[in-house]
Amino acid sequence: MLRRLALALSPICVLAVGMSAAAAQGLLGPPPANAPAVAAPAGAAPPANPPGTAVEPATPPVGWPPADAAPAAPILPGSPTAVVRPFYDQVGLELDPTQRKNFVDPAKTVLDKSDALRKSGQGECLDPNMALDNADYDKAEIDNSLKTLEAINGDQAKVIVAFVVAGNPHRLEWKFRKVDGDWKISDLLSVTGEWALSQYQCE
Repeated sequence: MLRRLALALSPICVLAVGMSAAAAQGLLGPPPANAPAVAAPAGAAPPANPPGTAVEPATPPVGWPPADAAPAAPILPGSPTAVVRPFYDQVGLELDPTQRKNFVDPAKTVLDKSDALRKSGQGECLDPNMALDNADYDKAEIDNSLKTLEAINGDQAKVIVAFVVAGNPHRLEWKFRKVDGDWKISDLLSVTGEWALSQYQCE
């Protein structure tokens, strides 16, 4: 009798062990979605990225050189970029009447009218830091993030300026015209803020 009972219980034990092993291996269905992750052994290096979260390599914006590119060429004296650079070293320089020699119409006419309006006591027509896209001036941030891209086509040129202030990207376009061999600023446009100096009516 005891032998028969033992023989009867043997398949049940085998089945129970088999079911336990199957459950442990996930053969009875996938583990729940919120199942805790298995801790890595002590001293083991963590994976570079968790499974399914591979990080794509960062790519620079279109038109900018890659991060490992050679250093930018030095700014040539008298070039459009050389004319633009001082406006990022001194805030509000574009409104200084002594800098008017660097401008031609239509930008020069707008700046002259702004000067006249200010002298008449009727207030300001232009924002004090247009070269910065009206962002707060932070020289350290400007120096660390400023990038320029120059393009010349005959007696016309433009300089694209990009920088980041307080985590916000800004991009402006300086337009140039060559007059008597010198590059003069004819307009200033904000790609980010969608405004142009030539559109101001300082009456």
